Amino acid sequence: MSDAPDSKWVRVDDHRWRRLSRREFLKLAAAGAAGAGLAASRFGSITTFVRAQPRALRIMTWAHFVPWAYHPWFDNFAREWARSKSVEVTIDRVSFADIVPRATAEVAAQQGHDVYFFISPPSQFEPQVLDLADINREAERRYGPILPLVKDSTYNPHTRKWFGFSDNWVPDPGDYLKSAWAGVGYAQGPRTWEDLLTAGRRIKERFPNIQIPIGVGYSQDIDSNMATRAILWSFGASVQDKDANVVLNSEEAVKAVEWGARLFREAMTPAVMSWNAASNNQALEAGATAYILNSISAYRSAQQRRLPIASDIFFVPALRGPARALAATHVMGVWVIWRFSRAPDLAKEFLLHLLDNARESTLGSEMYNFPSYMGAAAEKATPVAQKPAEGLMWVQGRVRSDRFGSLPPDKLKVLADSLKWSANIGWPGVANPAEGEIFDTSVTADMFGKAATGQLTPKQAVEEASRRAKEIYTKWRQAGLVGGGGRDR
Repeated sequence: MSDAPDSKWVRVDDHRWRRLSRREFLKLAAAGAAGAGLAASRFGSITTFVRAQPRALRIMTWAHFVPWAYHPWFDNFAREWARSKSVEVTIDRVSFADIVPRATAEVAAQQGHDVYFFISPPSQFEPQVLDLADINREAERRYGPILPLVKDSTYNPHTRKWFGFSDNWVPDPGDYLKSAWAGVGYAQGPRTWEDLLTAGRRIKERFPNIQIPIGVGYSQDIDSNMATRAILWSFGASVQDKDANVVLNSEEAVKAVEWGARLFREAMTPAVMSWNAASNNQALEAGATAYILNSISAYRSAQQRRLPIASDIFFVPALRGPARALAATHVMGVWVIWRFSRAPDLAKEFLLHLLDNARESTLGSEMYNFPSYMGAAAEKATPVAQKPAEGLMWVQGRVRSDRFGSLPPDKLKVLADSLKWSANIGWPGVANPAEGEIFDTSVTADMFGKAATGQLTPKQAVEEASRRAKEIYTKWRQAGLVGGGGRDR
């Protein structure tokens, strides 16, 4: 290779450099570099010939509970978008149990993925993420308002920060075996929490093969955390009030825990104390329990595996207690963009494109995911003001006539009204870092579990959980991320 003054070192790929003479450069350019952005009229601008580094986006998402359907859809969707944008995309997945630990590790290292997906509000990571007010505003401009329960899971009114962006959420109905419930006089399944006690005792007597008549977990897993909050709410209790004051220590909470202890003694077994998030699904599919509080994933799994029990699985809305009928969202899908993201603008562009394809995403999940901006499921030509209502009608139509093999086709119809009986983590307030930590450390599930197993009385269990909650709130208030405190109990 010539070392003449008119030659120059040029990078030809990520790891190789070559020294080209003027003659070699002109020859190479004539052979096909015209389309590579070469606009030099002088040899001195040869560096414009070097191809720019490709843009890259690193995505961390979860191992979806309907993986056979959603994983191929999401991967193809992301790669098509990447090709259209000349972007290199990397998609990694972790199990639901590893989402928070992996996020904690990335924050500690201050490196990792550009955009990260959580299945419950990641409010405790607020200091480490970008404010996503811009893309939430753009989403509202395109599709109308975000669902209130989703806003309460992605926006902190105390700090006025959008710590996340949500494209989907998942309702949490009750899943029951129709044959067992019909056999004890409840052909349409339970409607109240008291029905679980009454029917659970009968199922235990009449169907000895059903080892755990009622499958509500009291373990340190995401399903148990959601179920115990639903019981609390239905009995008139909650962890916080609407102004972020800790109000767990109440008569209503004690009554809820007393009832939960009875349910454990009369219709469950110690197995529910060590369940993970897959256990109740597996128990239902095996016919080992007659009721779980879950999404439609166990049913879809039974369908996909062609298990006969799929035809016996039906659904009911949130169960009514003395105060109300309310269930926590099963999944609240929240994307965050780390402060250390290398490609925040690309991440934002991708998330808006994902929302633009809400219909396809919902169908790709076999109706497991519901849109967080309901208007994104409307026909594209619909006026913005009409999109939320039309998007909701589209979702309702799909669950009232399921295209994924349900018999009868309206088996999922209870989901059509799921917004009426679904609530965000933190209800009646909003998700905040304290609520996030209480959820991730299973404070409410521990409370029910200790009372159920006799380690503490219901009153003692509530008092202990309240102390834990107040300690957590105090920590986050001192960090300036949570309000309230003036009316803690």
